[in-house]
Formats: sequence, structure tokens, C-alpha cells
Amino acid sequence: MKRRLFVSAGIAGLTSSLIASCASNTTESTVTNVGTLSKGNIIHQVYFWLKEGITEEEEKDFLGFFRLLKTVPGIKSIYVGKPAPTNPRPVVDNSFSYSITVSYEGMDEINVYEVHPIHLDAIEKYKKYWVKVEVRDSEVIDI
Repeated sequence: MKRRLFVSAGIAGLTSSLIASCASNTTESTVTNVGTLSKGNIIHQVYFWLKEGITEEEEKDFLGFFRLLKTVPGIKSIYVGKPAPTNPRPVVDNSFSYSITVSYEGMDEINVYEVHPIHLDAIEKYKKYWVKVEVRDSEVIDI
């Protein structure tokens, strides 16, 4: 499977747009949450726009999507966030509802994640809550 790499934007967004971590519930997670990234690691960022008019209860249910995803094997770290209250600028798009940033050692791990039954089942269960999803994948480089 061919992937488009978004190198320049992905790494900068890793620290600036993330607010909350899924790692707080570590008892059900296989995530190691290693804090450093190295050349060749993959950063998988996904942005979700939730449907207008969903209830607070439905939004809380949607968060179960992220709890399921963090149990997929091969994840190096995983973070979930909401749009940060940064200063409006033409280059900033804070129109999304939630984001998830997942890192992997390399392409082998993200290729497993993409087709893993937990990932695919979670999408089927929770896709009823979103109207749009965008993915940005980056490969860490040395500069």
C-alpha cells in the first residue's frame, strides 16, 4: 500500500495541537508511550469532524473509539486532543472536533495497524458519529 508522506507539517503539529493523552488508562493499553521519536518512525495524525447535533452522551461514547484503538499492537505512543485555543491565522485550521496522533517504529507497524481487526471494528462501531476524517502520515527525518 502506497502512502503519501506529509513530513513538514506532521512533526510540528505533534506537540502544538495535542491536549489530552489516552495514556491515562494504562491498564487496558499495549502502548509503551516512549517519549522520543527517531528517524524512520511514523507519525499518524487523524482529524475527526463530528456530526452537528450529537448529544454529550454520544460524544462521550465516541471517545471509546480512541480507547479501543490504543489496544492495537505495535503502537509506540498515542495522544488524543481537541483544537487548541491558538491565535487565529490563515495557516491554522481548528475546525476539527478531535485529533489522534499515533507513532510507530516504522512502516511495518502502521501497516499492521491499518488492517488490524480492532482498528477496523472500531471504525465500524464509531463512524456513525463523524462526517469527515482526514489523515496525515509523516516519516521522521534527520535535519
